[in-house]
Amino acid sequence: MTQQISTGVVHLTERTPVVTGTEMLASLVPPPQFDDATFESYRSDDRYPSQEATKQLLQRFAGGGAAPAKKAGFFRRAPKEAPMKPGVYLDGGFGVGKTHLLASVYHALPARRKYFGSFIEYTALVGALGYKNTVDLLRGADLLCIDEFELDDPGDTMVMTRLLGELVSSGTKLAATSNTPPNALGEGRFAAQDFLREIHAMSESFETLRIDGVDYRQRALDGSAVVSDDAQFTQAIESEATSGVASDDEFGALIHHLAQVHPSRYIRLIDGLSLVGLREVRTLTDQSEALRFVAFVDRVYDAQLPIVATGVALDQVFADEMLAGGYRKKYLRAISRLNALTHSAAE
Repeated sequence: MTQQISTGVVHLTERTPVVTGTEMLASLVPPPQFDDATFESYRSDDRYPSQEATKQLLQRFAGGGAAPAKKAGFFRRAPKEAPMKPGVYLDGGFGVGKTHLLASVYHALPARRKYFGSFIEYTALVGALGYKNTVDLLRGADLLCIDEFELDDPGDTMVMTRLLGELVSSGTKLAATSNTPPNALGEGRFAAQDFLREIHAMSESFETLRIDGVDYRQRALDGSAVVSDDAQFTQAIESEATSGVASDDEFGALIHHLAQVHPSRYIRLIDGLSLVGLREVRTLTDQSEALRFVAFVDRVYDAQLPIVATGVALDQVFADEMLAGGYRKKYLRAISRLNALTHSAAE
């Protein structure tokens, strides 16, 4: 097990976290930045009525919502609302608040057992524990929230579709979003048809809620990650270590280490950190290395940990041929997150 410290410098390459199935389930909660997400704190844009309409439908899905419609006359009954399907899919571009709404559903649903995780976390759970054990652990849950459902891996999609089918048949509600690239010239802006096609066996169980809007963060893909020189890097690490815990790792060594740690354990790899330091970043040309780094970046982003780095700018970490390939959406999302985290460290 990893020994935690309250201040100082650690090396992630020296950490070998062990995570049990019970601990993995316990970690399936909204990321820290959405701890307090509610429908009331979701700021819908009046220019896009679909945002408010989606919020109201989700409130109903979570067991609350607007008051019942008034009766049309003394002897006339109010129109009966059609029952909602067991699953809702939030379809919209980057930065329209899909994750905030998903977390709001999680917090609002009065349930004893509910889980919130990214698609990668659920597939990692299956990879670590096996399909049957995962089904047994999740069976009986009241709600499963899946953020950024990946549409570019047929094998993982098939496993998740099968898993969701088994859970719905036992009464579990589902809420999902899918991965969409940030500001990528409209590419993949709405993914509902892709989602329904890929989960065809489960498509009838989902009600699609489309959310129009613009990226509230206004983060453009042509932004650049902040690069530090050696002196700036050292100063940042030493400064953080006086009041928190900073990691300091050579990029290549970390990439190698990630191959030795199951992705389900990446969340434990960064336990207790307040800053991530990466020295001598290089461009990744191996697909497996790049995808593991994406999974690592997702965990760092969820924890909102600033990143300080030297070498190649982190928005250039994925080779051009990768950005043109089948995992383009994952890499674009990771680049956006890396940009934001390096700017956070520079503030």
